[in-house]
Amino acid sequence: MSKAPRILAFAGSTRKESYNKKLVQIAAASATKAGADVEFIDLKNFPLPLFDEDLEKESGLPANVLALKKLFIAADGFLIASPEYNSSITAVLKNTIDWLTRPAPGETPLAAFMGKSAALMAASPGGLGGLRGLVHIRAILGNIGVLVLPDQVAVAKAYEAFNPDGSLKDPKQHASIEMLGTQLASVVGKLKG
Repeated sequence: MSKAPRILAFAGSTRKESYNKKLVQIAAASATKAGADVEFIDLKNFPLPLFDEDLEKESGLPANVLALKKLFIAADGFLIASPEYNSSITAVLKNTIDWLTRPAPGETPLAAFMGKSAALMAASPGGLGGLRGLVHIRAILGNIGVLVLPDQVAVAKAYEAFNPDGSLKDPKQHASIEMLGTQLASVVGKLKG
């Protein structure tokens, strides 16, 4: 079994050409260089119904929730890039978190999140780069047992921030995103022992 820290990287967006998918992959590449075993997933490949306790009671946890739970439980940490929708978290990310906090039979509460670490970033067309949404993501994750690293990066005017190859035009911003990946790999590696 690999001793490398296992990191799950994803964006809180389902858009095909999502700026946040590009952003998180910069951090993921850096975490890989730092020795982590990183897996990128696209939440679009795991469609979920809106969280509904009646549906859960009638049918149990949806198959995609169970598939995501396996990935989240196996991970030691998360790289999360999410746009800001109306000054808050995206619906797809919140719905995913809501479903994943529901325990499967025989599972400890919050098994997909408790004791994990996360690094946050955002890219948004607005002037604050998604910063307000990151505040909400940080609060939610902290309340479900995730250690969220203090450093975060918000990329404003995302529509003009990226090169065609997916890198950031601003070398300092690019380096900041890479640092998030490196820091998470280091923290998770130390916590994993």
